[in-house]
Amino acid sequence: MSLGAHLVELRRRLFAAAIAIVVGGIIGWILTDLFIWDAIQEPVSKVAEARDGATGIIFPTITSAFDLRLQIALTVGIVVSSPVWLYQIFAFFVPGLNRREKRYTFAFLFSAVPLFFAGCAAGWFVLPNIVRIMTSFVPEGAASLLTAREYFDFVLKLVVAIGVAFVVPVFIVLLNFVGVWSAAAIIKAWRVAILVIVLFTAIATPSADVISMFLLAIPMIGLYFAAWFIAYLHDRRVSKRAAELDAELAG
Repeated sequence: MSLGAHLVELRRRLFAAAIAIVVGGIIGWILTDLFIWDAIQEPVSKVAEARDGATGIIFPTITSAFDLRLQIALTVGIVVSSPVWLYQIFAFFVPGLNRREKRYTFAFLFSAVPLFFAGCAAGWFVLPNIVRIMTSFVPEGAASLLTAREYFDFVLKLVVAIGVAFVVPVFIVLLNFVGVWSAAAIIKAWRVAILVIVLFTAIATPSADVISMFLLAIPMIGLYFAAWFIAYLHDRRVSKRAAELDAELAG
């Protein structure tokens, strides 16, 4: 394909992904009033019950409620439409791959989508504990009034960051299976990987929230080494097959 054809293809893929996000956003807008907002504020409500109402979510400006609902709808749209836009990303690169690489690509696509949802679910699972831990530092007799937008940003960063963390090892293994990144190179870069992970988690969590940063960093580091182990097994199998083939040719 020419450069112009690649740009046309990219535009088509981006347009399809954008349409899917918009449709998901409309669904998110409708579902926000039904149960999403209640689910988001539930950890704060439980803390408020335990502290006799000394904790709550506030909307400081007249447009805060509308802005927050729009942000929630967009976030839901991105999450719900993730199978579509992840497919568009993979499909854009598929024409440049051979048959074996295409097989790996689609296999990892079907792995990435459930892993992304599993990561988001894991983030949602630990959210109440993190909210309880963070609000426990409020002095006795003081009230903790959480700005709605800042609280949702915290929830969004936590949930989506863990979702992304679950998917990254899939791409690492994919690069290994297509011959781009060997297991030896993966383990050699472990120091750089840990540094990048720590920086990512520091950005994904509030500046003072060290606990959340480590709760994100530890499983991401574990997943990185898990990806290396899978790549190691793959490289060893490939080396064994190559050695057997050389032995047959030599015989």
